[in-house]
Amino acid sequence: MDTPTLLAHLENHDTALTLPRGSSLRWDDADLHRAAHTDDAEGYALLGLAPGVRPWQRARVLLQILAASQAGLDEPARDVQARVARVLTLGLPPAHVITVLLALRRERANHKHTTRTALRFVLEHPAADALIAARRPALLDCFEHALGTATARGCARRIDGGDTGSDYLRRRLLRFLTDPAAAADRVQALYRTTGTATDTAPEAGMPDDPVLPVDTVRERPATITATNRGDIAATLVHLYRGGPAEDLYAALGRYVGAAAGAFPRFTGTVALVLDASASMRGYGDREWAVLSQAAALRMVLSQVCDRLEVIEAGGDERAPRGATDLATGVLDALGTDPDLVAVVSDGYENVFPGDLARVAASLPRAGITTPVVFCHALFTGSDDLTLRRPAPSLPQRGFWHQDDFAELLPWMFGHCDAGAPWLRAALHARLDVLDRQADGLAARLAA
Repeated sequence: MDTPTLLAHLENHDTALTLPRGSSLRWDDADLHRAAHTDDAEGYALLGLAPGVRPWQRARVLLQILAASQAGLDEPARDVQARVARVLTLGLPPAHVITVLLALRRERANHKHTTRTALRFVLEHPAADALIAARRPALLDCFEHALGTATARGCARRIDGGDTGSDYLRRRLLRFLTDPAAAADRVQALYRTTGTATDTAPEAGMPDDPVLPVDTVRERPATITATNRGDIAATLVHLYRGGPAEDLYAALGRYVGAAAGAFPRFTGTVALVLDASASMRGYGDREWAVLSQAAALRMVLSQVCDRLEVIEAGGDERAPRGATDLATGVLDALGTDPDLVAVVSDGYENVFPGDLARVAASLPRAGITTPVVFCHALFTGSDDLTLRRPAPSLPQRGFWHQDDFAELLPWMFGHCDAGAPWLRAALHARLDVLDRQADGLAARLAA
């Protein structure tokens, strides 16, 4: 499966995994996940960390990489899968992870990497004590599936008898853990009362939130204005309104450099069709808000891309004017021989309405395979786009804040072949950051 299709599915499909009693696991898109994992196990695991992927899709990625054999994978791919599994067991709601581990038991899937991940979740999760108290029967099932029932109960008996580090425990349990000292009390808690029935419903006291958020939680301002949509756009608004240019330009350079520095270098060519028509300026409290955000994207791309070709439709960034002719802009953009054409517009096409849609439909018939994407410049994330979809067949994504670039750029570059190495590098960097945060979490708990 191609990356854009898979990424779109991961971002938009969020049906929960279900474990009905007495029947098979319900996993409606299992074939898609298995095929993607078979095609590129490392890239598939990394996509589970892409910004904007839905929680239940991340749970499916965790389930797939734990259920699948690692035979034939090289060491870097195995390392990535192990690190992604660690991040996801901390970065998903605990109930999601428990469902995944119970699904592995239901499917009788077990490998060394599965055992390691399951045991570390059950015995070393930062909220392990609360989880065992709330979901003891379910976690006991996960523990016994990971080790095998006889081995798990044998370890429990030895721990109950005072064994803290015999060769038997080391070979069968402790070698899978990063903090063996914490295991004894939690194993005893798992077996504190009799009964091993699977409990799939959360109980009182069950922690709900991930201990390691994979996506940054962004608080939406109570009132959205032209100047609280990120530092780059706010600085541009002040410049457009005639603020002190020297200080503002110096600040603008710092803000753009910091934003671009969060992304790897894109070695291909992007042709940016930038709507600079009168509607992009706006009016009243919204004046310059949309255009400043579009210009912020253009500035970041100029530092991220090896080659950025900008085709303005209407006027220009400092003097937006006239009507919008996006179709001609796309045709001009294709003439620059880019890897990707990105249209950035508020969506109001008022020169030959429907022209962009007709051009988009005609490109494949003309043998043009260059991907074209549509980036909606919005005032808020909840704008009404009913009359603002000039080419519904094009892949589309909206953005209204500078923080949206973290999702927008991977989505954009994911549509072209030249973007594949960029996306992999970006997700590797994201995994490194999350891994370090997980290490810090473990260090704080150990202290």
